[in-house]
Amino acid sequence: MAISWNEIKSRDISFSQKWETISITNVNIEATNRMGELHDALKYSGYTGHALEVYLVRLLFCLFAEDTSIFERTLFQEYIDKKTNVDGSDLSMHLAHLFQVLNTPKEKRLKNLDENLAAFPYVNGKLFEEVLPIAAFDSEMRNMLLYACSLDWSQISPAIFGSMFQSVMNPIERRNLGAHYTSEENIQKVINPLFLEDLYAEFEKVKGNAKRLEIFHQKIGKLRFLDPACGCGNFLIIAYRELRELELLVLKELRKVNPKEYGNNFLNIKDILKVNIDQFYGIEYDEFPAKIAEVAMYLIEHQMNMKVQLEFGNYINSLPLTASANIVHGNALKVDWTTLLNGLKTLRLETEEGNILIQKTQKAAKNSPKRQLFLDNSVLSENISEEKEMAYFDYILGNPPFLGKQMRNAEQKEKMSRHFQGISGYGVLDYVTAWYLKAARFIQNTQTKVAFVSTNSIAQGEQVSILWNELFHRYKIKIHFAHQTFSWSNEARGNAAVHCVIIGFANFDTEEKYIFEYQNIKGVPTRRKAKNISPYLVAGSDLIIPKRKTPLSNLPPISFGSMPNDGGHLLFTEEEKNVFLQKEPKAEKWFKPLISGREFLHNEKRWCLWLVEMKPHELAKFPEIKKQVAEVEKYRKASSRDSTRNLARFPSLFGEIRPQKGHYIVIPATSSEKRKYIPMGLFTNGHIVNNSCLFVNEANLFLFGLLMSAMHVAWVKYVGGRLKSDFRYSGEVVYNNFPFPEKISKPQQKKIEIAAQKVLDARTQYSESSLAQLYDSTSMPKELTKAHITLDKAVDACYRPEKFENEQNRIEHLFYLYEQLTNPLF
Repeated sequence: MAISWNEIKSRDISFSQKWETISITNVNIEATNRMGELHDALKYSGYTGHALEVYLVRLLFCLFAEDTSIFERTLFQEYIDKKTNVDGSDLSMHLAHLFQVLNTPKEKRLKNLDENLAAFPYVNGKLFEEVLPIAAFDSEMRNMLLYACSLDWSQISPAIFGSMFQSVMNPIERRNLGAHYTSEENIQKVINPLFLEDLYAEFEKVKGNAKRLEIFHQKIGKLRFLDPACGCGNFLIIAYRELRELELLVLKELRKVNPKEYGNNFLNIKDILKVNIDQFYGIEYDEFPAKIAEVAMYLIEHQMNMKVQLEFGNYINSLPLTASANIVHGNALKVDWTTLLNGLKTLRLETEEGNILIQKTQKAAKNSPKRQLFLDNSVLSENISEEKEMAYFDYILGNPPFLGKQMRNAEQKEKMSRHFQGISGYGVLDYVTAWYLKAARFIQNTQTKVAFVSTNSIAQGEQVSILWNELFHRYKIKIHFAHQTFSWSNEARGNAAVHCVIIGFANFDTEEKYIFEYQNIKGVPTRRKAKNISPYLVAGSDLIIPKRKTPLSNLPPISFGSMPNDGGHLLFTEEEKNVFLQKEPKAEKWFKPLISGREFLHNEKRWCLWLVEMKPHELAKFPEIKKQVAEVEKYRKASSRDSTRNLARFPSLFGEIRPQKGHYIVIPATSSEKRKYIPMGLFTNGHIVNNSCLFVNEANLFLFGLLMSAMHVAWVKYVGGRLKSDFRYSGEVVYNNFPFPEKISKPQQKKIEIAAQKVLDARTQYSESSLAQLYDSTSMPKELTKAHITLDKAVDACYRPEKFENEQNRIEHLFYLYEQLTNPLF
């Protein structure tokens, strides 16, 4: 059984505190600003592109090295200060010479090399291998570099290495350092339940037994990790650091139980270290972040070596760099992950034409170079099952790109098309789902565990039925843990929060499943064990709710409102309508009040020209209306869509007309997630409902009460989609699938009707306030709140006599009821 994180934290073990937000300290920001100024000056001088990126990474390494015992203390700073001209004219020449020296073993260096240069160690690691163009410095730029040297770079947080380096290159990100990097707090939410808790639980079991400790030590030294969208390497950095922290505890325990062999008398403590950065793999689309990730892994390795040195009093020489994290610059959706795994000298990519290209990786072949290479295993997964038995990643983790369908470029669309070939409706999926699908294919018949940070939309609305139907049924994926929606934010100034989920899954089942629930999306989660986790990230079966054309229960149909498709020429604000009527007063009979989402919620008036009943000869009497109709025709004819151009034949009418009848309920298609309830309205004829709303004809107080209840809101929250973080109401997914209570007595129905009327009465007491104001969580009036509480109790009682304690109780009951209604054998 996995040990709880609270238990781990309570024990006297010296590793980094968990679940704490890592602040971006002044030293991080100051370091970024100093190097950023130098970057800008070099770029302004004409030193740009790849050369500039590599140049800055080398300088950052040197700055860090001289403050962390990789170099002698102040060696780099003194070399610049003493050996270069104050006007900076020869600085670039000296740096070029230094880079060459750092790439040359001491035994191969010139015998008469300047003693200051000779003092620098051999670095290796290919960091200084490439010959770069000579830069040009002046006195101010030289001072910038010396100013950067004066900072204590040993204080830089490992969690922000990558973000800091990348921010140096981007002035916008530099001003808002951390806005685009994954905070350590969020990384811990991934790695703790994915592997770290289980490893600590196993460590607890083997403590006190030298043999079992040694076996466990060997095990953690063989684990392999992949981040297939690694960026600057933050996930890999923290995962590596935590594994080294655990290894240090193992070594301390071994020293305790076997002091003779594991005392402080090692010739080289490095000989007994098992965890190495070459256990970590990453794929990154952009070259500069990939290079940063590689260097950052060197730096965190050195920091951890220093920590071991302090504990055991035995010097660990980090140079020359030998092992390296396996960071590949490439497209993770093209790269065959198997070729990374087996250490091949080449990795294969598939072009649009189906040809195979070969790119060199950063690592020589460990296995036979004659091994058959295949196309991307997402296409030919059945052909590589035998190969994958040779080895597999233990853990795949990361934060792949979130991009929704509107944000993708042509290349990304092509990748989605290739990976989701044959899967109907994939176009609505977020880009991140391609990583889910590729990972699911990759881990077949392995013990690999995967955890990705994702947009919460992949666990809501229509995306669920498309993605998870494929993952569950074709690839037999099981969800092992899940963080429900939380706010993805950092300590940066002004950074926009994103609503995310974390989903951990594998190709095998487990009894240890956990859901992390958030009462406050910016708060700390509550951890709850579950028998099974549904794709909606609640306790329940692997239930998938598809679109339905008709309601599951015996209810009136729902529809979107009428769509103008008019370029705005048939729509008017109150002021625009008045100006129009000054020109053509008799046109007033053709104006109808329009109910659209924004105006409905914010108590604003909107009007439309509704010419459905206007005869052809009547239009001739209204030249101003005729002008508007002509503009509609012009707009539609100019459209790139055939359907819109066809509508140009009927320019006086809305593009789609859906009439309201009798009493009807109006539901805004989009509503803020900050509202406890989705404001709806009960109307009679006389209005035109716009397509930014949905409506239900033949409605009554009873149906209005059910839709305005907390029970229905819970369903919307988990089953409906999102527009950014706002609720997105759907007729086909939300309304038509909602499991309305089937057996309701007349007294129960009457209670709901009375409670629903009280909600409407409470609104009328504040007629000067908009629905947006009335339902704002901070300003909802007492009378309206009490009316809703009464309504919730009346609706809840129709589902079961026991009280629902919270939203989780409601949604789990609704899923259970839905499964009974759709599967009588359940």
